Amino acid sequence: MINKKIILLPLAAAVLTGCTFGASIDTLMSPPKLSVEQEQIYSALTAATGNSISLKYPKSGKYLSAFIVEDVDGDGGNEALVFYEKNSLAVEENTLRINILDKDNGEWRSVCDTPVDGSEIEKVMISKLGSSDIMNIIIGSSQINRSEKNVSIYNYIEGKIQQPFRTAPYSFFDVTDLDTDGENEFLLLKGSSSSSPAMACVYRLTDQGKYITYSQELSGSFMEFDEPSYGLLGNGSKGLYIDAGSGAGNIQSDIIYMDENGLNKVFDTAAESLATKRPSGCATFDIDSDGIPEIPVQKVSLGYAESSESEQMKITEWMYVSEDNKLKKKYTSYYSVNEGYIFIFPERWENNIKVERDPINDEIVFRSYKGGQDGRELLRIYLAEDQPSREDRLANGYMLLHTKGDSAYLAYIPSAPDTEGDGLTPTAGDVAVGFHFKE
Repeated sequence: MINKKIILLPLAAAVLTGCTFGASIDTLMSPPKLSVEQEQIYSALTAATGNSISLKYPKSGKYLSAFIVEDVDGDGGNEALVFYEKNSLAVEENTLRINILDKDNGEWRSVCDTPVDGSEIEKVMISKLGSSDIMNIIIGSSQINRSEKNVSIYNYIEGKIQQPFRTAPYSFFDVTDLDTDGENEFLLLKGSSSSSPAMACVYRLTDQGKYITYSQELSGSFMEFDEPSYGLLGNGSKGLYIDAGSGAGNIQSDIIYMDENGLNKVFDTAAESLATKRPSGCATFDIDSDGIPEIPVQKVSLGYAESSESEQMKITEWMYVSEDNKLKKKYTSYYSVNEGYIFIFPERWENNIKVERDPINDEIVFRSYKGGQDGRELLRIYLAEDQPSREDRLANGYMLLHTKGDSAYLAYIPSAPDTEGDGLTPTAGDVAVGFHFKE
């Protein structure tokens, strides 16, 4: 789960304008200064490999150092894993390597060395899988352009490196207990290609050291994935919520889960997944912190049926997976990814509100809308990016909702009378409950 933090504010109001969605570390910065222990490990490494090497640093994940010191063989003592590249190999030889060192009478020494597919280390995980006590070294690597990624699993047993899980292409991998049986599985997502569809695969390690594979075809020709997130489904199962690329500038969601029958998909048809298509940046997340993530889906605001697409304002409906594995609407909101906030409508606003942008004052305006006609203003939201504009609006009756650095989110509730008796005028409490700041 990419994880995005939502702050629910006690006094609030909101403005949003719709939803929005490598270079090598080694070339961008100087390697960090080595610790005393790392210097000792490096000296032992070069004694075995020679000095013509360059350390390689993982690009993401828990481990971001070329040196990993952990107990990877279960003997109670730490070993050292070092990622490096040989600088003087022939073109046909693989230059990216992993070396494992152990201590002998208090001194580090190189024990074994093996090539790693690719030229860059993308991500490293170290974990047990299934009921086995064997520690698994999971390495994601890529070619120099980082477009082709592969993952392999290694074990360090009795002074030797073994590779029980051979190289497989991936777009995302993780270790998780997807079926909540108390034992971890290895999870892999891979994008579509000319010869195969996008897939989700789960590998369960047996007591005999064999991998049982469960797979599920995903709902679109996904090539790229945002960081997936975990959350409950309506029936209490653990789900993996996947946001994946769906054409230029768009994403759509797919959801998988695991039970006694294997790996399953929430959406029965590709059309159900396609119904979640929205602009990139509108990530799935748990907006109300109830453990069940919501998928933001956009629709055109009331009052713009005859307007061109460039003139339309959008609202966002937040969809959740119900107990019967169907997407259902939980909230309607205005969501501005660029300005970092969400305003969830009071229930009585449902199908009664038009959203506008006031370009002169740079404010979002919410007004009543009935019978195809604009009604009175109900609320304005403004992002003040400097102290003078903030103080000016506060002096003119705006309420302060949230501050971040020099920026302040402000709301104004007009005093126009409710001549229609529709009860749509919000209270300060409505604004407070509805406003969510996202970071």
